[in-house]
Amino acid sequence: MKLGIVGLPNVGKSTLFNSLTKAGALSANYPFATIDPNIGIVSVPDERIVKLGELYHTKKVTPATIEFVDIAGLVKGASKGEGLGNQFLANIREVDAIVHVVRCFEDTNIIHVDGSIDPARDIETINLELIFSDIEILDRRIAKIAKQARMDKTLAKELELVEAVKAHLEDGKMARSFEVPDDEDAQIWFKGYNLLTAKPTIYAANVAEDDLADDGASNPHVAKVREMATEEGAKVFVICAQIEQELAELSEEEKKEYLDDLGVESSGLDKLVAASYSILGLISFLTAGEDECRAWTIKKGTKAPQAAGKIHTDFERGFIKAEVVNYQDLLDNGSLAAAREKGIVGMEGKDYVVKDGDVILFRFNV
Repeated sequence: MKLGIVGLPNVGKSTLFNSLTKAGALSANYPFATIDPNIGIVSVPDERIVKLGELYHTKKVTPATIEFVDIAGLVKGASKGEGLGNQFLANIREVDAIVHVVRCFEDTNIIHVDGSIDPARDIETINLELIFSDIEILDRRIAKIAKQARMDKTLAKELELVEAVKAHLEDGKMARSFEVPDDEDAQIWFKGYNLLTAKPTIYAANVAEDDLADDGASNPHVAKVREMATEEGAKVFVICAQIEQELAELSEEEKKEYLDDLGVESSGLDKLVAASYSILGLISFLTAGEDECRAWTIKKGTKAPQAAGKIHTDFERGFIKAEVVNYQDLLDNGSLAAAREKGIVGMEGKDYVVKDGDVILFRFNV
């Protein structure tokens, strides 16, 4: 999973990126402190594989990972080359989802590129730039197929789709709210345009420490972000990038104590992982043994052979059966053998749909 962290300059993007990845990206109080995209790989917190590791006395525990890309601050006119312009936009086309950091705190010591705190305006600024960039992509496609479409029925059908999507964007709407026709060609074409505004979006409402305990409930700026997110089908989580930076320096035990003192249940990373998995429709299945306990990320609805293919293509090609037990059942029984005796381990075939928290042993032959 690859997430792009975006936002206007000085909203807390790089501070958040640093705290999530501990990658030491440059963070400074002036626009364009991030010139090239910083990339960091982050382990997905998952106590299930830690507990399985203890049960199996495993040599290695391997969590799922998320790749974060911290992209230069965007300003009005970026789609036309203002600021760092299209350099930013090219980087973001490669991500699975966008994490849009929105400033929801007042601080006279940290300048705002537009001179005041207004999340609605900030969100609209960035969304418009993404829309303009997408329209440019569609215009190029129209120019390429318009002439041939007069003689080619398939291209004529695609032209109709491109023009409909463009009209939708010109109304100020994001491509993700466009209803793609229930037609295989249309679905393939739409996906192929790789539009920025079609990507799932998660808003990170960056608040002051005082607003963290009630999850931003008393912050009018956060309320506005939530309202806008609901309208466009996006997710929101509340974060204090400054606190996350402090948490990044602590051990797991100290981190828990600090969060307890703040009256906060989850760290920003935990909230972001939950929002990412939810919006992208992802789950994790687990494999366990003495050599390694590991979490694997798959799409909800994935069947057993395709899940096996995540581990190795041979597993999918030669798939015979999947021996499946729920993670909690395995822990409660103390071993796979004990769970088998209780009859709670299933031998599943190629039509089995993998569930979150399944511990699976694949049987295959190639």
